[in-house]
Amino acid sequence: MAPRSGAQGAQPISSDSAVPEDVATGFVPVGEAHAGPHGPRLRLDARVWNRLRLGVDLLVLYIGTAAAVVVDGRFYERGDLVLAGLYPVLTLVVLRARGWASERLKTTVLDTISSVVAGVALATMLVIAAAAILEVARPLTLAVRLWVYASVYLCVARCMLLVIRRRAISGELYATPTLIIGAGVIGSHLARRLMKDRGYGLRPVGLLDPDPLSDPDQLDGPVPLLAGLDRLSDAIRVTGARHVILAFSSEPDHVLAPRVRECQDLGVEVSLIPRMYESINERTTLDHVGGLPLLTLHTVDPHGWQFAVKHAIDRAGAAIILLLTSPLFLVIAILIKASSPGPVLFRQRRVGRDGHEFDVLKFRSMRVAPAEAADTPFVLAAGQAPGGVEGLDRRTWIGRIIRDLSLDELPQLINVLRGDMSLVGPRPERPEYVARFSVEVVGYENRHRVRSGITGWAQVHGLRGQTSIADRVEWDNYYILNWSLRLDFRILALTLAEVLRFRETD
Repeated sequence: MAPRSGAQGAQPISSDSAVPEDVATGFVPVGEAHAGPHGPRLRLDARVWNRLRLGVDLLVLYIGTAAAVVVDGRFYERGDLVLAGLYPVLTLVVLRARGWASERLKTTVLDTISSVVAGVALATMLVIAAAAILEVARPLTLAVRLWVYASVYLCVARCMLLVIRRRAISGELYATPTLIIGAGVIGSHLARRLMKDRGYGLRPVGLLDPDPLSDPDQLDGPVPLLAGLDRLSDAIRVTGARHVILAFSSEPDHVLAPRVRECQDLGVEVSLIPRMYESINERTTLDHVGGLPLLTLHTVDPHGWQFAVKHAIDRAGAAIILLLTSPLFLVIAILIKASSPGPVLFRQRRVGRDGHEFDVLKFRSMRVAPAEAADTPFVLAAGQAPGGVEGLDRRTWIGRIIRDLSLDELPQLINVLRGDMSLVGPRPERPEYVARFSVEVVGYENRHRVRSGITGWAQVHGLRGQTSIADRVEWDNYYILNWSLRLDFRILALTLAEVLRFRETD
């Protein structure tokens, strides 16, 4: 695989860069160590955040433990109090041994809560076992109270910290300055993604590559193109980088390995994008053969029993939702007929699993197109996916409402019952666009390995209507590669949250 193309020779820093030319000359003022181009910056990288969270966790756990003991109002023996005093420390040890959920670049509230609940439950079981060995009088009563208070207090504290951190790292001040080694297709795409989505907390400050792309201005922002890897330490000092990501570079591995050690010696965190990244998912396991790391790939068969369980849940869920919303179906149908002449349901040919074509069903939200509309067909912009209002806006008043609330999608529950679709999956597309995107977008046809969905991973990330088709494919392929029932339920919860905030606005 060769995901990069470039021109020979190292390029100087781009003209719009604010990074001093000291990187190119090798001269770095000593007083500017760990200072960015705009002066010293406050650090909130992983190490600083872990220390802050550790202190908050310990304080909150001791407050919760004290509340569990005091609020009970009974007299506890010395053994009980000793166990209660050790409980916060034991809980932190267990949480650390299981690994911090928030060590990932993007942590969700669900990940945080599940990690806390599981860790606190395990620590509580250890306390019960210790109490039984020490013959404490009432181990179960105290342990249950410690478990309840610690779970609630710690979940609330962690979620508050998560919100605070998200807001902080979304800004320039606390985002971690990041250097990217490799200015090829992957490195450029990574830089664009990090600049577009500030939630990762990584702010690209430069790309290093001795053989960079011939057109560094293709980046959507002022990310300077620096010199080769021989200036890595200088670039770190001048830009104040605290994180280095190895994308694909023309440099061989025996050249990159010493640079990784160089970063570690400078206290800079290092990440890398592995080769064959398209085949690596969250089920991948790491082993070692001697001193060699070995990644074992594990996939889920879309025709296997796991997806059979998914489809059974889909049909059961669709039947229940249809039953509960049947009065709403009747009301919407009456309003559609009253708003404009035409059918209640809108049918459109779509392509689903294994290339099977079917008619997707929606509530009609637009007036029937006049005959002259065929003379001015809608032309989709390059790189965009179709959807939303195409051409003349013919939405009726009830059509606007049901689109805002995504109620126009409800008839697709019938498609789910028929087996054409799933509740969650990549959105199906019209045959003419499938033929076009299969040629223009790498990996587009992967979506036809699974059933199409009413909602999907791309949609809950804001990729609805006429948005980037390449981004949609990237998110949808992530879903296919990392599918699990847990991910499906997460997407459904995020979809509900989007609907409650009105998904489509004028």
